[in-house]
Amino acid sequence: MPRFKLPPPGTWLPLVIIGIGLGYAIVILTRLPWWSFAFIAILFVWLGRRLGSGQPRYRRYRKLTPWSLLPLCLWGLYIYLADSFGDVDIGAVFYHIQAGMEDHGGSGRLVAAVLYTLTMLAMLISITWLARNDWRWRRSEPFLAVLLLATNPLLYSLGQRGAVVVADDHGWLERRYVTPEISSQSSPPNLLVLYLESIERTYSHPVFGDAYADLAHLGEQGLVFEGVKQLDNTGWTMAGMIASQCGAPLMPAGLLHDRQFEPLSSVVPGVECLGDLLSAQGYQLSFLGGASTEFAGKGRFYSDHGFENVFGFKALQSRLEDPEYVNDWGLYDDTLYDLTVEEIERMESQSDQPWGVVNLSITGHAPNGYPAQSCVERQGAWDEIDILYSVECSAWLARNLVERLEAGGLLDNTVVAILSDHLTMRVSVWDELTTLDRDNTFILLGTDQAPQRISRSASTMDIFPTLLDALGYTPNDSQAGLGVSLLSDAETLVERHGVQSINERLHAESELQERLWEGLAPQRSSESDSRPGTESQVLETPQDTPEEHPIAH
Repeated sequence: MPRFKLPPPGTWLPLVIIGIGLGYAIVILTRLPWWSFAFIAILFVWLGRRLGSGQPRYRRYRKLTPWSLLPLCLWGLYIYLADSFGDVDIGAVFYHIQAGMEDHGGSGRLVAAVLYTLTMLAMLISITWLARNDWRWRRSEPFLAVLLLATNPLLYSLGQRGAVVVADDHGWLERRYVTPEISSQSSPPNLLVLYLESIERTYSHPVFGDAYADLAHLGEQGLVFEGVKQLDNTGWTMAGMIASQCGAPLMPAGLLHDRQFEPLSSVVPGVECLGDLLSAQGYQLSFLGGASTEFAGKGRFYSDHGFENVFGFKALQSRLEDPEYVNDWGLYDDTLYDLTVEEIERMESQSDQPWGVVNLSITGHAPNGYPAQSCVERQGAWDEIDILYSVECSAWLARNLVERLEAGGLLDNTVVAILSDHLTMRVSVWDELTTLDRDNTFILLGTDQAPQRISRSASTMDIFPTLLDALGYTPNDSQAGLGVSLLSDAETLVERHGVQSINERLHAESELQERLWEGLAPQRSSESDSRPGTESQVLETPQDTPEEHPIAH
């Protein structure tokens, strides 16, 4: 019986490693089914063998360092980010580098990061071996390096502020920014804001069953806003909270200039946000979140913008009956909501002043969520993968909290806002989500308007003036920041210009960025002295026509 003899490793092993990496990358970046990963890898190995890659007849050894190693590493970084988050937002990367990532809860991704690193090392060794030993690879490899650089979306994002997006107008958003102004009122209502981590309104689609049912039930009692889109630089937790409380995108400080890696001592100090305005009206303000306030500058943001009490994991863990009942990020939401009830009871009893509480949940956090034990007891066992289980849990916990507060008489003269901080990142139903028209959750309870659905083309920046309007602090011309109240007839930026156009302008913007981080009006050239002032929002001016200020790609 003839014995099977394995070909020399140099003729097949590098091809197998590269084929596996290529197949995995294509599956991550497309909607191809997982089985196609093996098909692509086998096809690549077969083609390489047919072309004789690494075969002795093409061997011409030369010691060199391939040009494509760095481009491959950059692609590996992008694939890791895409696998972890779905849509890669380079602004989020830069912001978290500056604001700090202490006490992050992504320990599960650390294992993936190690595996990615080992895989990339194997890829680099394979490419190096082929370039050194096969003269055809050696000649074509520089062209591969150029191709990898030219097609990497990560580099496209890095260059958008300069080389890729060319614009003459760097103050398009700044001219539309309106400094919020409100007037005092008698008997102002309280405010409860519930940020439900990643629980977008898209989950209400029938394809996801009853996962969103409890939020839909709450929506029947108030105002449900449909069409609240996500703009660039508003797609992670801090960016989503700043967009909905300050009416501005979170443009990282010093993106691509000399302040890029300086630590942040404050967060968006140059704009007035919801907390600043309510604090000036005498509100008692508290923030409660189960995760660390050190992560991503949450504590700095709330402390800088009018909140007297900022409670995160370290402050709240000592108050738990079972200090061990925590997850990778911090508290589970059932215990967080218990503490939220206690905080509202304290504020009600200690002062006649109105109160405002902002709460940030964790249950729906990608990729799988962190369902509380009370949900497991209600819903049954969890497979630790299904995000819809966590969505249902988050919706039920929010409904339960609202009903508990109502039953205790703690929501009298109180506006309740329930909203997603941003659209979800990559989860188990990612393919289904990305085929739908996605929008954020925004529900208002306790207003003087009859329950209804309000369908508008809007963004999370419009939530800021809408909250002020719902509280009776209608801002001048219904405008605050870059948003307009969705309770008014004023036209939103999205309705007038569209999401794509605003995103393009955002990447060309520098003057609003200076306002956010410097707290000073941007330096204007003599040519721009005639621009409209920032006390009223400019919806269109002659300078904004496409003929005058094109954005070229």
